[in-house]
Amino acid sequence: MSKVFPEITEELARFITAQPMFFVGSAPSGDEGLVNISPKGYKDTFAVIDGHTVAYLDLYGTGAETIAHVRQNGRIVIMFCSFERRSRILRLHGRGRMLRPDVPEYAEHIDRFGPDHPGERAIILIDVVRIADSCGWTVPYMELKSERPVLDRVQSTQSADEWEYRVAQENAFSIDGLLALDPDHPRPVPAGGVTDGPMAAMLQRGKKKEELSGA
Repeated sequence: MSKVFPEITEELARFITAQPMFFVGSAPSGDEGLVNISPKGYKDTFAVIDGHTVAYLDLYGTGAETIAHVRQNGRIVIMFCSFERRSRILRLHGRGRMLRPDVPEYAEHIDRFGPDHPGERAIILIDVVRIADSCGWTVPYMELKSERPVLDRVQSTQSADEWEYRVAQENAFSIDGLLALDPDHPRPVPAGGVTDGPMAAMLQRGKKKEELSGA
């Protein structure tokens, strides 16, 4: 029915890579505060680094609950589930931390992810302490039609003022008032903006991909 694994094996890594989405769970410390669960799409935003380390590319949203929680206590769980014939749920429990786009460690990991996401906010790096699967026998069969392009499309048009608002207002604190993004958190380069800002590495990755594809 279920099994606890000593590490992320090659077989588990293949299962993770095959899933079109994953779910992130986190919570503030103590008895009060709201638990958060975030669904994440885009297959190229999750990476298995080694048997006990994973990471995902965190994209801007209207809130920053996971960032606030890992900054406070580090607790995090990632869940993958199969919607195909072979049912399976896989949970990775661990301790997470946020890597800002302007720290050297961010540059060490960013090429693990696809370059075509203009709303890069951070990388969440996770030290995995428990790896377990379960049957998933109640998860329905569902067929993937396509990835939803809306987030990338909208964020590719954001202006400098809109990015400023998202960092300073929407992403500054969690629902419970915990600190999420610092006031000096790097803003993405706005549409049509210069390429010497904190997101220049992302833009260069996109340019390199175009050159390699002959575009």
